Amino acid sequence: MITLVTGATRSGKSEWAEHLALRSQKNVIYIATATRYQDDAEWEARLQKHSDRRPESWQVLEVPIDLAPTISELASNSSNYILVDSLGTWLANLLDKNEEEWAKIEHELLQVIQTCIVENELLHAVQGCIVDITFVAEEVGWGIVPAYELGRTFRDRLGGLSRKIGAIADAVYLVTGGYAVNLTKIGERLP
Repeated sequence: MITLVTGATRSGKSEWAEHLALRSQKNVIYIATATRYQDDAEWEARLQKHSDRRPESWQVLEVPIDLAPTISELASNSSNYILVDSLGTWLANLLDKNEEEWAKIEHELLQVIQTCIVENELLHAVQGCIVDITFVAEEVGWGIVPAYELGRTFRDRLGGLSRKIGAIADAVYLVTGGYAVNLTKIGERLP
């Protein structure tokens, strides 16, 4: 099952994704995409807050760049539950890539999501995938258009990636104000 959890800053999206992982009663592998900056105390405190909330039994992998290959390696075990937190921080680590390079990286991730590989053979498409994967993504497009190019690039890439993952996900949750709304139950997917 593929799940996308999206929402604004401090909305509770990571906590909701963690709740889904706990509820699965599977072997949770938490993929942290943030890059550590030891000289940024506030950033490190944010990362520590996430770390303190996670059960000790969860395996944590710090994967700031190589998300698709990591997921591909983990996707063959049906007892795994992969939680990726978050697409926005992963994308921020790749903002130096030009459009062609980004398109290739995005395509690779989407291919891994759509296809589970076991022993180099196609096993199932996403609907029959044997591993559960939840992606956390920030909603960044509800404000003004950023006045600088890098901000617009980030917003557009993350919005596009979230939409593409949402289109193939089994469940899409919007978290706001501490409430999670399952958009796949009340919404209608765009053609």
